[in-house]
Amino acid sequence: MSEVRLLTVGAMRTVDATAIAGGTPGSRLMERAGAAVAERARALAPAGGRVLVLCGPGNNGGDGFVAARLLAEGGYAVALVLLGERAALKGDAAEASAAWTGTVTGAVTAGAPETLPPCDLVIDALFGAGLARDLDGAARALVERVNAAGVPVLAVDVPSGLDGDTGTVRGVAVRARATVTFVALKPGHLLQPGRALCGDLHLADIGAGAEALSAGFAACEPALYRNAPTLWGAAFPHLTGESHKYTRGHALVLSGPAYRTGAARMAARGALRVGAGLVTVAAPKDALAENAGHLTAIMLQPCDSADDLDDLLTDERLNVVLLGPGLGTGEPTRERVMVAASAGRALVLDADALTSFKGQPQVLAGHIRDGEARAVLTPHMGEFARLFGGTAAAEPGLSKVEQARRAAALTGAVVVLKGADTVIADPDGRAAINDHATPYLGTAGAGDVLAGLIAGLLAQGMAPFEAAAAAVWLHGDAGLRHGPGLIAEDIPELMPAVLAGLLDRIR
Repeated sequence: MSEVRLLTVGAMRTVDATAIAGGTPGSRLMERAGAAVAERARALAPAGGRVLVLCGPGNNGGDGFVAARLLAEGGYAVALVLLGERAALKGDAAEASAAWTGTVTGAVTAGAPETLPPCDLVIDALFGAGLARDLDGAARALVERVNAAGVPVLAVDVPSGLDGDTGTVRGVAVRARATVTFVALKPGHLLQPGRALCGDLHLADIGAGAEALSAGFAACEPALYRNAPTLWGAAFPHLTGESHKYTRGHALVLSGPAYRTGAARMAARGALRVGAGLVTVAAPKDALAENAGHLTAIMLQPCDSADDLDDLLTDERLNVVLLGPGLGTGEPTRERVMVAASAGRALVLDADALTSFKGQPQVLAGHIRDGEARAVLTPHMGEFARLFGGTAAAEPGLSKVEQARRAAALTGAVVVLKGADTVIADPDGRAAINDHATPYLGTAGAGDVLAGLIAGLLAQGMAPFEAAAAAVWLHGDAGLRHGPGLIAEDIPELMPAVLAGLLDRIR
């Protein structure tokens, strides 16, 4: 599990301090970090090519000095620019600087050079993940020159200007072709816009040791993960010789009225394709014929009111209810949510089911709590703002992880805060950031299918956090497999290939 754990900037400081206290000198850690940067630079620059190394005033700059020295020893033409005065460097960075026998191409203290020296690759070792202020002055000008140069950039730890904890830009940030980081990924590597600025991510082991890593994880509680099968694969449904449709759960998906039925059908198809044994669409009478004309393996039941839903849920085999896609907003939807929650079933609430509780997350939380429902909420950022506006979850300046965590704690539900950097958060504080996805998933109906995938996995007995994280990954994998031209209807049909690939990995 440690391979998918993320470390905050503060927890990474704990790793370094523990490693040093345990007998590993900081200079040795820096030497290994610089060597990892040099190794990646060799893969990006032509043999014997020109490399410009930009070093900052701290330990990130020290890593750059090490990389510059190793590349020069390997026959590369290395130019080095220092932001600040060489005499001001301290500790391990000063030691790394002293070992660099090449020239420093002008210390940058007041204004960045108008043009960068000609080069095939820039190594950005200006500022690391712990940057605590917006870049300005010479630092900002230098970053802007780098971005304007159009030369491939290899970032050390994070692209300079990127907040390692939140993925936000501190004034301005380098756009990197690739990033080398150390020990563990940071949240800012996966949260947007940081993810887009990092380019290809490469994680290097610099020998901090197991004790230091454990100390770092202990300092980063509740746990934060990169979403991957390692996180939830052990809980993923596996069929046996005794499996049949009734052991695989029965999902109930509520449909909207006539002419608003497609979203529910896409969700239902997702639930069926991901493995739910049975799926029923519950539709108003005026929408029965419309749904019947499109459904085959998915069953259909009339449902015009909350009372009708209550009657349907007397069937204990219906173990998960999905409400929201195309359902309509207002009191009728709120009543249906209350009935489904009070029945104690697993719940997936999306779209209209969330908007219907605009500004009333405590009311929704009360329904979930009173029925002891195992609930998953799947808002995009607009729905999140409508539901949680004015609460602690929507305070300005929070990272997406913290927003999702606070929303989960408030509602007692797993929250899937969707987007290019979807975050899955449990009420107990666990959270995962998903980067296994593609922009092609930004298409109408894709979120409805995701809700259906979550419902299908809940129906098969997965716990809400694991079901939500797995569904987000499967959804992303489908998008990656298809690529351009993807529409929502394609996603369920890709599940056989997606699931076959997954089961090969976790078997």
